Amino acid sequence: MALTSIPRRHLLRTIAGAAVLLAAAGAVQAQQGPFIVMASTTSTEQSGLFSHLLPAFTKASGIEVRVVAQGTGQALDMARRGDADIVFVHDQPAEEKFVAEGFGLKRQAVMYNDFVLVGPQSDPAGVKGADVAAAMGKLAAAGAPFISRGDKSGTHAAELRFWKVAGVDMAARHPAGYKECGCGMGPALNIAASSGAYVLADRGTWLSFKNRADLAVLVEGDKRLFNQYGVIVVNPAKHPHVKVKEAQRFADWVVSPAGQSTIAAYKINGEQLFFPNASAQ
Repeated sequence: MALTSIPRRHLLRTIAGAAVLLAAAGAVQAQQGPFIVMASTTSTEQSGLFSHLLPAFTKASGIEVRVVAQGTGQALDMARRGDADIVFVHDQPAEEKFVAEGFGLKRQAVMYNDFVLVGPQSDPAGVKGADVAAAMGKLAAAGAPFISRGDKSGTHAAELRFWKVAGVDMAARHPAGYKECGCGMGPALNIAASSGAYVLADRGTWLSFKNRADLAVLVEGDKRLFNQYGVIVVNPAKHPHVKVKEAQRFADWVVSPAGQSTIAAYKINGEQLFFPNASAQ
């Protein structure tokens, strides 16, 4: 039917209705406000840190942070594709490579905690102590069940470094009890708990993990277990659509006294999970 054949009153109602819908859509968009996409690790998400940290940033800035939690390697790859505005991860060599390749503007240290080797309290492989290399060597020699993240995460990268210093050639052959789950830290801990296996975990996720069953921390205190986190804004020269101004506001805030004190305040059962160290780097 031709537009001219529509009665004037109907046409006016149609135009008015469309205007209302457009106004409503605009209002919803305005309500949503500015946001950034952050590619980060499962440890920052599953430890509960982001539920504590991000609302404080949003309150201070009006900017929402939408997190995609995955392994560090996957998070950096997501940013390389331009699918994130910022990364918050924990594999310093990979982060420095990301910046050197031109995908990130600057790496800023934010906080640290440590890795722990977790396993059955009875410790059948006899790994308990403060030497992670010796422990990994004993696991390999005993063919003890071990759950690897196997997901190119920061934890997986650390695990591979520890096998190497233990003299275990993972490229040649995996130890007898070694299994890769290709999963996040929480699921890896769940598998270890249900199967009586050993697993390398970040302390933050371990402290927040509820389904421990017979698991206990067996190896801790080795300086090689140090676990540093960094934040990097994605380079708009590679991806012009990146919300660099908003992302930089988060990077600046999280290393500021306000962001650092918010990180330090996050505790579970009175125990601090992450330790801010932006000023020390």
